[in-house]
Amino acid sequence: MKILIGTQNPGKIEGAKLAFEKYFQEVEIKGIKVDSEVGNQPLNEEILKGAKNRVKNLKKYAMENNIKVDYFIASEAGITNLLGEWYDVNIAVIEDKQGYQSSGVSQGFPIPEKYIEEIKATELGKLMDRLFDGKDLGKSKGGINYLTKDVVSRIQLTQDAFVMALTKHINKDIWG
Repeated sequence: MKILIGTQNPGKIEGAKLAFEKYFQEVEIKGIKVDSEVGNQPLNEEILKGAKNRVKNLKKYAMENNIKVDYFIASEAGITNLLGEWYDVNIAVIEDKQGYQSSGVSQGFPIPEKYIEEIKATELGKLMDRLFDGKDLGKSKGGINYLTKDVVSRIQLTQDAFVMALTKHINKDIWG
C-alpha cells in the first residue's frame, strides 16, 4: 500500500505508519512537504482546514508528478477552545484514491491560559522547546512526552488521530 503524507516530520510519519500497519500490510509512506494554507499555530477550525488543505495539495503534487498512491493523508496540530477551555489536539485527514475522505481527532491535553497569547504569537512547539530546554521537540516525542512523564508521545497522538480517521475507511459498509 502506497501512501503520501503531507509532511516531512519524522514523528508524524511514524505515527501515521503505526496506525495504518494496524489494518494493512506492506505500508509504504512517503513524506512530502506541502502547505497547510493556515498559520503556523492553527486555532479552532483552522486545524481541520489545515489538514484538509495538505491533502488537497498532496493530490495536486501527485497529479503534477504522475505519482499513483492508495491514500493521501495529513495531520495538523493546533489549539482549540471550542469546548470552553484551551486544548492541544491533532486532526488527521485521510482520502483514498477514489476521493473517500475522513478525519479523526487525537486526545487533547489542556493548555494553561497563561501561555495562550505566547502560543498564538509564536506556536506551541516553541513554548514547549523553551519550557523543556529542547529543540524541535515536535519532530520527535514532543513536549507531550515531558508533560505526561514519558507516558504519551507526539507519535502516539498522531497515531491515535489516524486510527480514528481510519474507522470510516475500515468500516465502509457501515459509514459508506
